[in-house]
Amino acid sequence: MTSHVRQATSPAGSPDPDGPAAAPEGRAPSAPPAGRTEPSDPEAASQVPALEPRRSRRSALVARAAELLRFGTVGGVAFVVDTGLFNLLRFGPGDLLADKPLTAKVLSVAVATIVAWLGNRYWTFSDRKTQTQLREFIGFVVVNIGGMGIALGCLWFSHYVLDLRSPLADNISANGVGLVLGMVFRYLAYRTFVFTAKPAGATKTAGA
Repeated sequence: MTSHVRQATSPAGSPDPDGPAAAPEGRAPSAPPAGRTEPSDPEAASQVPALEPRRSRRSALVARAAELLRFGTVGGVAFVVDTGLFNLLRFGPGDLLADKPLTAKVLSVAVATIVAWLGNRYWTFSDRKTQTQLREFIGFVVVNIGGMGIALGCLWFSHYVLDLRSPLADNISANGVGLVLGMVFRYLAYRTFVFTAKPAGATKTAGA
């Protein structure tokens, strides 16, 4: 009799001492406290930092290759402008400068230099251009004079020191070796002395 009374007055939903603990009926399992997350796979988490340097190096290589491609394209366009305008002034309609090859060459080089500066400033090194256009243009002209000096130096060494005086030798030294060395010099000098602004991505990374 007494046991029946105790069972009737016992709290509802009290666990059976002989059975497993169970959540009260109608109540959902408790969620983890706010701010805590379930532990992730430690092996997968350790691989994420290792992948970041590889991605950065790959992105830098892709960006540099695209920049070199743009630089070569601008140089090719400037070369076409130089040679085309020179021949147009000398041998084109009207024979404007038929008897003045040096004047024709000076004009063609001047126009080609302006074309190259615009192409490199607003396309090749668009993320590195500064606000001082006059300083950039003067530096650009000086660098191009240096590149032309390299080509002339190669021609001088081949023609007068090595005594290779054939048309083929002159073209190889001036328009082959000299052109390649001059392009390398121009590219490095443009990045170092002419277009010197920090790219936007590099500025954000440095400030992070």
